[in-house]
Formats: sequence, C-alpha cells, structure tokens
Amino acid sequence: MKANYRILIVDDEENVRRMLTTAFALAGQETFCAKDGREALQMFADHPPDVVLMDIRMPGLNGIEALQQMHALHPRIPVILMTAYAAVETAVEALRCGAFDYVIKPFDLDELQMVIQRALQLQSMKQEISYLHKALTESWQWGHILTTSPCMMEICRDTAKIALSQASVLISGESGTGKELIARAIHYNSRRSAGPFIKVNCAALPESLLESELFGHEKGAFTGAQMQRQGLFERAHQGTLLLDEVGEMPLNLQAKLLRVLQERELERIGGHQTIQVDIRIVAATNRDLAAMVEQGAFRQDLFYRLNVIHLEIPPLRERPEDIPLLANHFLQKFSAENQREIIDIDPAALALLSAWLWPGNIRELSNVIERAVIMSTGAIIFSDDLPPALLSRQPGAGDEKPPAVPHEERNLKDEMKRYEKQLILETLAQHEGNRTRSALVLGISRRALMYKLQEYGIDHAPRHEI
Repeated sequence: MKANYRILIVDDEENVRRMLTTAFALAGQETFCAKDGREALQMFADHPPDVVLMDIRMPGLNGIEALQQMHALHPRIPVILMTAYAAVETAVEALRCGAFDYVIKPFDLDELQMVIQRALQLQSMKQEISYLHKALTESWQWGHILTTSPCMMEICRDTAKIALSQASVLISGESGTGKELIARAIHYNSRRSAGPFIKVNCAALPESLLESELFGHEKGAFTGAQMQRQGLFERAHQGTLLLDEVGEMPLNLQAKLLRVLQERELERIGGHQTIQVDIRIVAATNRDLAAMVEQGAFRQDLFYRLNVIHLEIPPLRERPEDIPLLANHFLQKFSAENQREIIDIDPAALALLSAWLWPGNIRELSNVIERAVIMSTGAIIFSDDLPPALLSRQPGAGDEKPPAVPHEERNLKDEMKRYEKQLILETLAQHEGNRTRSALVLGISRRALMYKLQEYGIDHAPRHEI
C-alpha cells in the first residue's frame, strides 16, 4: 500500500472540511474537498481518489445517493460515510448501499485514520488476490483445492502420491463434492500433465452416442456418419480421460472399455484398424459400484480394473470447517465475475451457511453464494440475501432423530443472547463507545459489531470529541 494517498472530503460544513484537511495534511496526505454531493461526483469522475470521506446529510444530493453513483462509476474505491445522527439503522443502510464503513460525529481522529487505513489495506489485498487468482488460472496448482478439513488434507496427500503413478483411479462421492477437481489434480501433477485432460459424462449421452464419442467412427459406419471421427480415447492419447458417472455406462460398453484398459488398443465403429492408445483412466461415480456388481449391473472385472486405487470424497456436511473457506472463495469469484464490490459475509449469514446440511454439497454452496452476490445491494452478504430455504428446517434432519425440546433450545439461545448483549454493552462502556476498539477487543469485525448493535437495539454513539 502506498504511503501517500488522495482523500476526497465531502461535507456541507466548512469547518469540518477545514479541520479534516488540516489533520490529513499533517499526516502527509493529499486532500481535496466538495461542499455537496453533486460537486463531489464531478471531482470523483474527473480525478478518482484513493478513498472518499463523505457526510450523509447534505442539501441536494445526500451522501447515500452520491455513494450509489460513485459505486457505479468506480466500485473499487472505498467510500466511508459520516454523520452526526447516531442511528444504527442508518449505518446498516449505508453498508447495504456499498459503503466501506460508517463513522459518527463527533468522531475520534485516530479511529477515523484506522478506518481509512483498513479500507486502503483491503484494496491492496484485493489487487494482490486478483493477481494471484490470475496466476493460478494460468497454471494448475494444489491451491485449487481449498480445505482445512483433516480428512480432505489426507486425501490431498494421497492424491499427490497417486499422481506420480500410472494406475487407474476410482473416485467416489456424492454429486457436487469435487470429484472432478481431484481428477484434474491427479492429471496436472502427473507425468502426463503436458498431455490432454478430457472428460466425458457417461450419464449425459444415450448408448449409441456414448459409444461413438468414446471410440470414434469411420465414414459411413452408420447413417449420418459423413466423415471419419476420432473418439475420446484417441484424443486423450498420452493424457488422462475422466469417465464421469461411470456407473451409468451400459454393460456392452463396459466390455469394450475393459479391452481398452487391458490391451491399450481399440477399433473405431465401422473400422478394422487396431489403434494403440496410451492413456490413464480416472473414473468417478456417486453410486456404490461394489453393490452394483452384486446386482449384476456392473461388470466385476471392470470394477477391479478401475478400482486399482480408490479415493472417497466426503460430503460437505462431514467437513463443516470448509464451509466458511469455500463460501469466501466463491464470494470473491462471483463478485469479480459480476463486477460487484462485496467484501464480507455477515456472521449471522455465515452461521446459517455453516448450519445447513448441503445436500448438493459444494456445487449447491457455489450456487447459493452466486445468488447472494446477485441479490445483495451492499458490500456485505446478509441473512436476507440467502435463499429462504436456509432459514427453514434443515433438509434431511429430524426424520430419524427424536424431536428437539423447544423450551430447552429457546432458553439456551435466550441466555446466550443476553450474555452477548451484556458483553457488548460492557465493552462499549469500557472504551467510551468507540466501536473500532470495542470490535477489536471482542474479536469481531466492526461490521459484525454494527450488525449486533442493530440486532439488540443498541444505539451507542462514541463519546470521543474531535
């Protein structure tokens, strides 16, 4: 982060503009001022600053309206709003409209400097994350697999060993758990990484098309075959072929696949020439192939050929520690894709995400965060930005379990809320209403504290004078 930055100060009171200009000049920062929202917008458009410090209540265009127009012009420039009216509802509205933060007059200059520093640090971090994300997309790294779960870390360690071998791999797990991601990690960290990685979904194509897709065909082999076509086995030569949903493959094609695995050769449909292929097969399924073998729905010999090494990916509900990590990853991803400046997930919303059972696993979490990014109107994802289903009874819960005891659960929650409210009040009192320092002591973000103040109906203005 650069040492000197440009601050646009917007306030209809001349003495406030003069005081802030003097304070920031002494700190070596460049400032320029506007007396109302319209003048500020013109300056903002002509010479974009590093950060904006703007009053909310001004004649004509107020601070929140100006904020929204600034956000449309340059969404990455942080805007900090200030007001003499210490209403928590106004603070939350400002955050929803895209403000980076909110300070109440009379404010402490040190606190204001801290807020500005945090805003600039965040911008610097975003630029660094953007650079790193671009670097990661250009070359595959283990960093693509995001986890803090011990069981997933063990799978990653096993995957690193497996990648160096030539053995076939069977990856099992529920839909949306990241089986394809593991398959790609195996390929791009193997000696075949320079070769192609090709995926085919065995459940997405009818039998006739799947056979042609895998093995290719000669010209005139069947009606509509107007030219020769290579199959995926040939195209994956010296690379890796991922057979996704392999449990859906018809039995007669399973026999042909077995030959490719055993002999490393094939013939196109309608052809007589034997074609040698050098490929590695990775298969993925959300079904129990061993049970299918017993039922006669899957060939036993093919099962043993595919199941040389078996990786079972746990569902997201069994690794809840990954939910916040993945949620924030998707927040960054979809914010960038939709050109939004959403920087955080409110603790209450994160608690809802962590409590959900995720029947659709990581794919469902990705969809939920993408929807929240689109629906959110500010810089933070709140609970009401999430799908209504997350606010109701958890899916699949309670059918096999005895019913919960409502009074005990309610009493426990009420006691926890009373204790939390009292702790917040005591901390604010100890720090004379300074929200920034109180949040630091409480171990939460300032935004989380603002949300708690609204939730508990606390209207506690800081007492520090300028």
